[in-house]
Amino acid sequence: MLVEFFYELREGGLSPSVTEYLTLIEALDAHVAGMSVLQFYYLARASLIKDEAQFDRFDQIFAHYFEGIESIAADPATAIPDDWLKRLKELDLSEEQKAQIESLGGWDELMQTLRDRLAEQGERHEGGNKWIGTAGRSPFGAFGYNPEGVRIGQDRSRHRRAVKVWDRREFADLDGDQEIGTRNIKMALRRLRRFAREGAADELDLNATIRATAKNAGYLDLHMRPARRNAVKLLIFFDVGGSMDDHVGICETLFSAARAEFQHLEYFYFHNFPYEGLWRDNRRRRSEVFETWEVCRTFGDDYKAIFVGDATMSPYEIAYPGGSVEHWNSEAGSVWLGRLLEAFPSAVWLNPEPRQRWEITPSIQMTRELIDDRMFELTLNGLDEAIASLVGRRGD
Repeated sequence: MLVEFFYELREGGLSPSVTEYLTLIEALDAHVAGMSVLQFYYLARASLIKDEAQFDRFDQIFAHYFEGIESIAADPATAIPDDWLKRLKELDLSEEQKAQIESLGGWDELMQTLRDRLAEQGERHEGGNKWIGTAGRSPFGAFGYNPEGVRIGQDRSRHRRAVKVWDRREFADLDGDQEIGTRNIKMALRRLRRFAREGAADELDLNATIRATAKNAGYLDLHMRPARRNAVKLLIFFDVGGSMDDHVGICETLFSAARAEFQHLEYFYFHNFPYEGLWRDNRRRRSEVFETWEVCRTFGDDYKAIFVGDATMSPYEIAYPGGSVEHWNSEAGSVWLGRLLEAFPSAVWLNPEPRQRWEITPSIQMTRELIDDRMFELTLNGLDEAIASLVGRRGD
């Protein structure tokens, strides 16, 4: 059975090796997972998957292959038509009305009743207290209420009463196409870090000492070396305000993760597009402005630059003097972005807007052209691509 699972993982786009598969078999022979499905899941994932970005894909294949173990659709395997669960309205009950609704009385009764409903029901149902449907008091369905039921076809919890969720992947972790959180953004940023040995030789080089001592007929020959330090220097320019208000959370996450990962980190804010002035404190953006020219002169071209913004604005803000919505800019935004890119040639633009919107937004197309198509989505996969671009640019 596990051989077929191994090949299904490969067919699903993952690449576990034969050695990793044999490691899993050895662990099972040693009863590492015991009799627990949950422990087997973690053992299989640890043995077969090397990249955390592939965990979500592994979860989907695992749930599909082991259907009947992982999913409650073991007996009631009948597919539930999407139309049965389409939300037309939600049930809104008072606390007194909720107290009058009784549960079926236990797991076995709940599962048996679900099997019966799947066998009997033949059409969509809304309201009521029996059938699988929506906006009712039945234990099965979505957008209703029951003190103990199975939630089916509802994207999130409402009353926190479900004892089982039909269609949720219990083990979903990281997905390369999802917006990233602090934990996995740190993982991605670590791929950018470059360590170099700098400064005085104050750390014992054990391997060199062993080699030199062996060549010296056993007489100790100590070799020292400078300590390894994170040598990457990073500049981040954040777009703030306006349409970027919708993306504050992910920008805060990126900033928090970057501060934790890089010793040499500088940051500035701009609105919509960089012009002649940048700032570090949005509360003092009028009184404490850093001239963009000064930023270009202060930080060397060994700094890598990341621009974070949705690039969604009037095209005039990019292409024309005076186009800024907030002040009169004597030179176009495209001119200032060009100067920043000349000062920091190793640069990328991270866009929190989904890629499908890029082609229909003129200002995004203009920005992509100005930055030499080095714009990437603010997702885990997008960040990986951006880092690969930064690593390959001049200044490495």
